Amino acid sequence: MDRFVVRRPRCPESPRRAGPAPRAYRQATIESLKRVVVVEDIKQWKSMLELPGQQKESLIEALEELKKKIPSKEVLLSTKIGHTVNKMRKHSDPDVANLARDIYTEWRTFIRDHSNRPSIEVRSNPKTEAFRRNARKLLCEALDLEVDHPLAEALEREAFQGCRRLVSVPYRRTVRALVFCLRHQPETRAQVKAGTLPVSAFVQSQKK
Repeated sequence: MDRFVVRRPRCPESPRRAGPAPRAYRQATIESLKRVVVVEDIKQWKSMLELPGQQKESLIEALEELKKKIPSKEVLLSTKIGHTVNKMRKHSDPDVANLARDIYTEWRTFIRDHSNRPSIEVRSNPKTEAFRRNARKLLCEALDLEVDHPLAEALEREAFQGCRRLVSVPYRRTVRALVFCLRHQPETRAQVKAGTLPVSAFVQSQKK
């Protein structure tokens, strides 16, 4: 029977047909959902937008994070993030202004059409807030600024976020390092206050 079979070499240019590539799945967390809002995150991004002298990159980063969320009407009222984003629509940089305009329009449209839909909010407990208020007070003193200054708030929020939103040993260690550096390094303190040393970069440099 073999004499009737024509055997041809397999062509290297024609490999066997491969099956479809397996789909990659990414597990979603509850905080990744657009309508799940962590109030602390909203306040952090608001702080970044309102801090004088922020670089364009920092403003874009904050706005991009805000674009991923749609806060409820209650969160918009309590944090006033809508007012902050609205002001950014008049920013001198067109990229910042256009992004803020897109976010503001999306939020306003969604709230108008879905005002009766519930949202999930995650807040810190009172004990955590007490620790954080004390940290901000120490940072204000180290910066030689009035109590509740936005810069001290921005520094504390950056440290808190970097420690997974926990008042843990790493958080306390980071706050102590920030306070020590600001008190004993005048040049660094001046750079932080002037905005030439970004908040995120300064906090990251002091993390242990």
